[in-house]
Amino acid sequence: MLQTLNKINSICELAKEVLQIEADSVLELKNRIGEDFEKAIDILYNCKGRVIVTGMGKSGHIGKKIAATLSSTGTPSYFLHPAESTHGDSGLITREDVVIAISNSGETAELMNLLPLIERFGVKMIAMTGKKDSTLGKKADIVLDISVEKEACPLGKAPTASTTATLAMGDAVAICLLKKRGFTEEDFLMFHPSGALGRGVLYHVSDLMITGDRIPVVNENNTFHDTIQLISAKKLGCAVIINENGIMTGILTDGDIRRTLLKYDNTSNLSAKDVMTHNPKVILQTDLAAKALHIMEKHSITSLAVCDNTGKPVGLIHIHDLLKAGVA
Repeated sequence: MLQTLNKINSICELAKEVLQIEADSVLELKNRIGEDFEKAIDILYNCKGRVIVTGMGKSGHIGKKIAATLSSTGTPSYFLHPAESTHGDSGLITREDVVIAISNSGETAELMNLLPLIERFGVKMIAMTGKKDSTLGKKADIVLDISVEKEACPLGKAPTASTTATLAMGDAVAICLLKKRGFTEEDFLMFHPSGALGRGVLYHVSDLMITGDRIPVVNENNTFHDTIQLISAKKLGCAVIINENGIMTGILTDGDIRRTLLKYDNTSNLSAKDVMTHNPKVILQTDLAAKALHIMEKHSITSLAVCDNTGKPVGLIHIHDLLKAGVA
C-alpha cells in the first residue's frame, strides 16, 4: 500500500513539474515581446495575400492550430506541409503572401528545401524558432524567439515546453492582429455559423423583439390592478413601466405581482410605481440576441425591455423567442 502511495505521489510530482516547466517557458516569452514582435504584426497586418504557416512534425501540428486561429480571427491563413511543398504544393504560394515558418532548431531539412522558393518569390518570412542564429533565423525577415530553457520531457527529447511556447506565441500574434483589425464579436460569429455556437448567433435583438401595440407599456401612475389586467391581456408575463416623458422607470413581472399580493392585504390604492422593479435590466436593439440570452440566464429572468439611447422602450424580447430562433 505504501509503495502504491509513493508511486502516485511520484507521478503527481512529475506532472506538477511538467506543468511548471511549461508555464515558466510561456511566461518567459513576455520578456521577448518588443520591436521585432511589432514588426511581425505590421507585416502580417499589411499582407495582401494569405498567411502561410509551415512546420514539420510537432511544429507542424502547432502550425495547423496557429493557422486555424488566424483564419477564425480575421487573418486568412492556411497550413502548408513543408515536405509536400517540394512536390507541387508550393504552387499555393504567391508573391502577396507572408510565411510563418516554425522550427525550434531552425535547421529542419524540409523547411530548408522550401527556403529557395520563398527567396525567389520575395515573400516575407517570419521565423518562429528557438535558434535565432540558425539558417532559418538568418533567412527570415523577422524572428520570434520561442526558445525554452529546457523541455518538460525528462529525456530532453520530446518537444513539450517548446511546442507549448510556440502555441502561446501564435495565440499572441493572432489576438494582436484581431485587435489591430478591429475584429468584433459579430465578425467572429460570422466565421462560426454552426457547431457549438449555434445557428442563431448572428441575430440582433431588433430581429426578434416584440414591437408596437404588442408591448405591454403602462404609465407608472396607473393602478396596480389596471397593470395586472394589461399583463394578462398581452400574455407576456410583464409590463414595461414609463413616466410622463415616456422614459422607462421600471418593470412589473408576474413575480412582482405575487410578492405584492403576499405583502399587502389591500392593493386597491397601489400604483404601478409602488410595486415595480426599479432599474431593471435592459438591452439595445442593436445588440446581438446572444447577449440578451446571456443577461437572462445570468439574472434568471425571461424577458428584457429594449430601449433606445434615451431610455424610451422600443420593444421587448422574450427568452422563448430567442430559443425558438436557435440563439445559444
